[in-house]
Amino acid sequence: DLDLDDDDHTAETETEDHHHETAAADHDDPEAPVTLPLLARTRRRAELSLGLLVVAVTVGGYILVALAEGPNLPPDLYPLLGWVFGLYAVAHFAVRRFAPYADPTLLPLAAMLNGLGFVMIARLARADTTGKLNYSTQARVQSLWVAIAVGVFVVTLVIVRDVRVFERYRYTALLLGIGCLLLPTAPGIGRTINGARLWVGIGALTFEPSEIAKLLLVGFFAAYLVDKRELLAEGRLRIGRFFLPSPRDLGPLLLAWGMALLVLSYQKDIGTSLLFFGAFAAMLYMATQRRAYLVGTAILLIVGGFVAYKWFGHVRMRIENWTDPWSRVDQPGGGYQAVQGWFGLGSGGIAGTGLGLGNPSLVPLASTDYVFAAIGEELGLVGSVAVVASFMLMVGSMFRIAVDAVRPFTKLFAAGIATIFALQSFFIIGGVLRVIPLTGITLPFVSYGGSSLVANFALVAIMLRISDDTARSATSARVVPAGAEP
Repeated sequence: DLDLDDDDHTAETETEDHHHETAAADHDDPEAPVTLPLLARTRRRAELSLGLLVVAVTVGGYILVALAEGPNLPPDLYPLLGWVFGLYAVAHFAVRRFAPYADPTLLPLAAMLNGLGFVMIARLARADTTGKLNYSTQARVQSLWVAIAVGVFVVTLVIVRDVRVFERYRYTALLLGIGCLLLPTAPGIGRTINGARLWVGIGALTFEPSEIAKLLLVGFFAAYLVDKRELLAEGRLRIGRFFLPSPRDLGPLLLAWGMALLVLSYQKDIGTSLLFFGAFAAMLYMATQRRAYLVGTAILLIVGGFVAYKWFGHVRMRIENWTDPWSRVDQPGGGYQAVQGWFGLGSGGIAGTGLGLGNPSLVPLASTDYVFAAIGEELGLVGSVAVVASFMLMVGSMFRIAVDAVRPFTKLFAAGIATIFALQSFFIIGGVLRVIPLTGITLPFVSYGGSSLVANFALVAIMLRISDDTARSATSARVVPAGAEP
């Protein structure tokens, strides 16, 4: 329960006398809560310690990949060590400088998942000796994208000093989000890759603008739902014993959501369509606490899925590959990828074949759609569970930040971002494991892809900003006792 009631006054209306009383009580009571500087130091030390562990795991995994081919250490070991440590140090000191009271676990978890993804991409590059699978260039490109993502992470922390800017400019965010979704349809710059028109190409740079649209549309949904939550929860139209929201209240929200889904359906982007649908349904329920909205969105999902199955060939192909991949295993776009992924997961067993000792390159698109299958083959059930646990910890930390936030918009905005990460992770992992049809979206921080990586690091930076603001607000009435470190 996010409890979206506005209680900003709890940290902003304390009198000066109460400040002094609180400070005196802290000085006399050894069990009083810690002061802000000590809290900041504790959190940043924990973040740095976890970061050193991340560096060790990433570099250690790269060494194991190289040792699988021979007894010699990789010649680029020390440059890689400096590169990984340097990037994490930049991100850590940016948090220390611009969000010192933020949650200490989000950045290490993101870095751990990203490091594991880079190790798997580098491992696929070593298997691609002929260069026909394009893995040999992906490792170098991904290392550059990681550097760009860290730079965007720092810039986001510097620029976004108050996330309520999305609330003040909600309709601007909506227009920009729809514009990002429409951008791949523009002639001359739109690119169609693997049957989906999702990319924009400008010179040698190719990126996916729907990743930017995620942030903008979640910001609009949060701002609009917070503003209209009482009207949407209570309803104005009475039909028998029930009260329903009026079209004037629900119309703009449905229009924005419907436009996004129509554009994504035209572009054959199943994954992002489901992502927006799920985030919209979850945020609507969190804002209103009405189960009827969950039932309504579930009905829309069933009806929409049936219509999409009948009208869109790419949706039909995905579902048939899910229900019976063997019947189309030798056809273009058939179930060969799914079957190879399952063989890879099965051969991994409990402990895996070992880094560099499996055959993950036999699975088509092993660095993007099926990177989880590559992890399951070489790290086994243990490594797969560790990846899932990392995502669960990250999403859990994000929801905790949302619950702790003071302002209603901030609560719902943070919860929306957490929902995006949760759904995106579930869709791709569930698709690989045959729990649901494969949607074709990237596994956050792990899969190869620059635009997804940059957008996800920007989202983490925003969550750290929210966490930092919450910690400051919760203790703004406290005064550092005399003699304490400033």
